[in-house]
Amino acid sequence: MANTQSICTSFMQELLTGMHAFGTTVTRGATTADSFKAALYLATATVNATTTAYSATNEVSGTNYTAGGTAITSWNAPATSGTAANGSGNKAYTTPTASFAWTTVTLSTAFDCCLVYNSTQSNRSVGAFTFGSQTVSAGNFSLTMPTNDGTTGLIRLGS
Repeated sequence: MANTQSICTSFMQELLTGMHAFGTTVTRGATTADSFKAALYLATATVNATTTAYSATNEVSGTNYTAGGTAITSWNAPATSGTAANGSGNKAYTTPTASFAWTTVTLSTAFDCCLVYNSTQSNRSVGAFTFGSQTVSAGNFSLTMPTNDGTTGLIRLGS
């Protein structure tokens, strides 16, 4: 199988139950944002919309890479765009404020996927994000975050 880019189905359902809290305006019982992480997966893994939680199975391993990935330090405040009266074209979106980065890593087995997950909420999946197959030998690897808007934001929900 192959990794497939998608917002995880379980994440969409969990949003409706208030499971995940992004940003600084939290309205559920807890008043702080959840902690999120980004983990890298081998090109031979199967990470996709059906992935419900982080797993170390098929995660990359190598020098200066910690199992579980890297912490996502902060998110842009969730926002909306679109003005259609019937809701068509409206989007809600958010993007991490900084790139995901690993320094001086050696990851010699090909990888092509990053799973973003909520480490506060039992490591529940948010989304699988794919890119061209990579290997790194004693170098730096980073995933640059897109513009935080309704067209390119990392997490976009729309009608």
